[in-house]
Amino acid sequence: MRRRASLVLLALAFFFAAMAPLLRWYAFPRLAKVPPGQYQEVVLEAKDATLLDYYGGMKAKKVPKVTIVQTLKGDVAASEEIEKSAGRDVVVWNTLTHIVDDKGRMVSQIPERYIFDAHSQAPVHATGESVDGAPVRREGIEFKWPFLTEKRDYEYFDAQARITAPIHYKGTRKFRGLEVYYFEQTVPWRQVPMPRKMPIPDISAEAVTKTGMTRWYTTKRMFWVEPVTGAPVNGEEIIDTELRDARKMGLSEDTVTAFAGHVKMREDYIAHTVDLVKSQRTLVLLLTSHLPRGFGVLAALLIALSLWLEARSRRPRSPAAEPQPELAANS
Repeated sequence: MRRRASLVLLALAFFFAAMAPLLRWYAFPRLAKVPPGQYQEVVLEAKDATLLDYYGGMKAKKVPKVTIVQTLKGDVAASEEIEKSAGRDVVVWNTLTHIVDDKGRMVSQIPERYIFDAHSQAPVHATGESVDGAPVRREGIEFKWPFLTEKRDYEYFDAQARITAPIHYKGTRKFRGLEVYYFEQTVPWRQVPMPRKMPIPDISAEAVTKTGMTRWYTTKRMFWVEPVTGAPVNGEEIIDTELRDARKMGLSEDTVTAFAGHVKMREDYIAHTVDLVKSQRTLVLLLTSHLPRGFGVLAALLIALSLWLEARSRRPRSPAAEPQPELAANS
């Protein structure tokens, strides 16, 4: 009976020992994915910013606040269509960055179409990949880091400049009870395209470009990334945008600040993001750490118990425990 029990325990031990690496290396890449139908909205603000007054005088002035609303919506139908040729799970995000001044008037609108691998977040190049209606070929990440983010630099795509540049790992920090990795990227002054949707009615980006006026941009980008999920729980940018050769458009100065400010996530959106990431972090840890380690420990315990039972079954019985033969009756 003990030998049979030890064989059952040994079989269970091998089962759990096999499940541990399968969960980490087989199940995790197939189960940990960005959902294709995700919808998300984030509000950022730049207080005491400098903004070009498009609606009166075309001069830069200080404003109490500039608000940036970023919406992200997954296109499930497009994802399924691209997956047929890509041979892997793909996510298509349609995003819109909508900027308004302190009076709620539109300053800029920049749409994007971002296509990437659902697990690794690596870009997937397909028809429709674009920024502000112009085709692009992204390299590196954007919006989200990979699951199990590493302590290293990554390549990050800048949608304004439409270039990829390193974003540098600057250390581990504590943020709202989470251990996060802090990243920084600086994009030096660079000429960038005019937005297609201009705040001034009846003036197109093409007409402005033909005058010879140019748009220049620099930024310092900062992210606090929860490494298990790869999700940024906070993001900030120090942005400076100028219009140069502006006299060609009839402005009084040759170089005019279009926008300058420190953009930060609004507090309520930080709190919501942190709560969401904490719940997702638990699920990822189950697949990558808790269950594989638990199964490994359980397998070791089952093997030890199986060997103990096997040893007990082979131990010779003591003479006192052996049955004594009956004495023959005296004749």
